[in-house]
Amino acid sequence: MPDPKWFQPRPSANNYAGDNSGASNLGPNSEDLLKAVNDRRAAVAAFDGVDPASVPADALTASGSGLDPHISVAYAKEQVNRVAKERKLPVETVAKLVDNYTEGRSLGFLGDEGVNVVLLNKAISEQR
Repeated sequence: MPDPKWFQPRPSANNYAGDNSGASNLGPNSEDLLKAVNDRRAAVAAFDGVDPASVPADALTASGSGLDPHISVAYAKEQVNRVAKERKLPVETVAKLVDNYTEGRSLGFLGDEGVNVVLLNKAISEQR
């Protein structure tokens, strides 16, 4: 069970095993993949106390390696209220940390902004 005091990373296709980086190889027509996504949607929504329809895609789809520390800005913002409540911190403080640890697009134009969960959780641990 994940610890609600911390921002959560993307799911991992291999349970975050650093010595076994690889994807599940489940295709878009896979019933197993659809079940996994639906199960994750329900679990994340319940854990974060949000509407299942608002759960961002990166909270539902597994990272091939589980080693990339980045999540979407939307997924980080979804977790702010839970983390603030569990840590007894003002929501504004936690939201500001998400903003501070939001990184720009690669080379300024590739992909989307992201939030490094490792650095964000380290900053959260330093809050009093």
